[in-house]
Amino acid sequence: MPSIEVGRVCVKLNGREAGHKCVIVDVIDKNFVLVTGPRKVTGVRRRRTNVKHLEPTDDAIEIKKGASDDDVSKAIGRGKKAESFKEPVLPNQIAMTA
Repeated sequence: MPSIEVGRVCVKLNGREAGHKCVIVDVIDKNFVLVTGPRKVTGVRRRRTNVKHLEPTDDAIEIKKGASDDDVSKAIGRGKKAESFKEPVLPNQIAMTA
């Protein structure tokens, strides 16, 4: 199982952004992390999120702790993952990956 770390790509499981991919920017404590889409790429805004509401994927990008949305966008572009970030993950696909 992938770990919760800076740069890990996750899928949001709850809320209005459920099914959208996001990137962990900072680990606040054992229960909360700071995530961003960034909003221009996936529609997920920068916010504190409970780790129970995230499904980590095997993908990760190289970013520094606390990276800005522009830095995250550039890192996604460098990895040629921008297209896979834009398409939402369907709820049944989330259950299949777990």
